[in-house]
Amino acid sequence: MYNFLISAGSALAVFLILKFSFGMAWWGGLSISLLVFAAVFYLFSRIIMKKVMSAMETAGRDIQAQRFEKGVRELKDALKYGRWQIYVEAQLHSQIGMIYYAKRDFSNAFPHLEKAFFKNWAALAMLAISYMKRQKKDKMIATFEKAVQWNGKESLLWNLYAYCLNETGESTKAKEILEKGAKKLPGDIHIQENLEQLRQGKKMKMRGYGDIWFQFHLESAGALQKHQMAAMGGKMQRRVMVRR
Repeated sequence: MYNFLISAGSALAVFLILKFSFGMAWWGGLSISLLVFAAVFYLFSRIIMKKVMSAMETAGRDIQAQRFEKGVRELKDALKYGRWQIYVEAQLHSQIGMIYYAKRDFSNAFPHLEKAFFKNWAALAMLAISYMKRQKKDKMIATFEKAVQWNGKESLLWNLYAYCLNETGESTKAKEILEKGAKKLPGDIHIQENLEQLRQGKKMKMRGYGDIWFQFHLESAGALQKHQMAAMGGKMQRRVMVRR
């Protein structure tokens, strides 16, 4: 990571100058050196993150305008900043993987999702689902465990974890996961409802999460199409009402 190396090099240079050129006590030189390290690191972090955020905003506008390939290219171009700042590369891979996944381009999404940022719960959930579809249950579970470890306050994440376990024949483990989720999010309606559904041997109800649930492509293409048509019908109806 260039930022760390430059900051450490600057701090070391200041320490040596203060120690051997000015005869300053080691503790005094070390204190000043640490301040130099922090200042240089902060300055470079601001510069790099500003460039990364600019790239992400530009890519976001392209994605919204349905220019997916252009948006992905911009994010891939920004990967060069990963050499400068920790976690930048992982965050960009998360975004790229999620874009491909949303387009159902799962083969291109997978290698990027494998490098996803540990705090991007949606990207990790998509990776876990990809493992499930590849018949790799152990990796699916390990990925979900990593996701809930760092994102324990995400209601949908707990429900996705339980849903995938239930789909792979692990209904008992699915209930245990929802029970853990209920402890993290006491009073969460979706977790409580789905826990009760599983206890009664019924299917989990996920559509209460709306569009975000369908982004994980765990329902059939026909169900997704019906949902999209219903959403479009609702928008048209609202427009008619507004005109009246």
